[in-house]
Amino acid sequence: MDIAKIKRPPKDLVARVREVGAATASATLAHMGIRNCFMEGPVARSPGVVAAGPCVTLQMMPKREDLFDEGEYADVEKQLHRHVLYQVEEGDIVVVDARGDMTSGIFGDMMMTYFKGLKGAGVVIDGCVRDWAKVQKLGIPTWLKGVTPNYHAQTVLMPLAVNVPVACGGVTVIPGDIIVADDDGAVCVPVALAEAMIAKAHKDHGWEEFSREKLLAGESLKRYYPLHKDAWPEYEAWLGERGLKE
Repeated sequence: MDIAKIKRPPKDLVARVREVGAATASATLAHMGIRNCFMEGPVARSPGVVAAGPCVTLQMMPKREDLFDEGEYADVEKQLHRHVLYQVEEGDIVVVDARGDMTSGIFGDMMMTYFKGLKGAGVVIDGCVRDWAKVQKLGIPTWLKGVTPNYHAQTVLMPLAVNVPVACGGVTVIPGDIIVADDDGAVCVPVALAEAMIAKAHKDHGWEEFSREKLLAGESLKRYYPLHKDAWPEYEAWLGERGLKE
């Protein structure tokens, strides 16, 4: 089976995208002209977790029995949800376009146990998994639309392609894109824009910790959020006190 290999970005770049977080990445990309990078539908099932990594992708489509009519164990190697996991390396995130379907469990306990063993960074599915109690115990960072008792082969979806562009949560995701996901949701960061996004995020949002301190102390919202130009010298002094550079 001919499946394209993804080109993985440098690990340090992924780590710096992770530090930015989903909300700031989404806002910064919007300011850069990429207005559709948040995957609507999959929500955090691992509270407090931040994950980032290059993505491998799985495309699900409405079932057509002349193309796919396998039972759960009839010919397992025809089930491409297995083959997307075969592509996973440590630190990868699996992104599945499951068409928002709420009846089809794309992965279950055994597949996710395998993913855990591969040291994948997380799973984003515009759809469901099954065996949720067992999957949850694995501690895999997951962003899902829901859970179901069904496995996909018994329902209306079929796996069609691995490592192709997919539409997950209404976002075009290219294999190898960097996904950053946390409690706010999952965001797709194009690799070619990652460095510029990080730089702009630090420039546009670097003052937020300073402003947060001021707001917590009851200071003026008008002055400190967003940071007014008249307050910029205060911020620079605050940086200097901490030995930081803007």
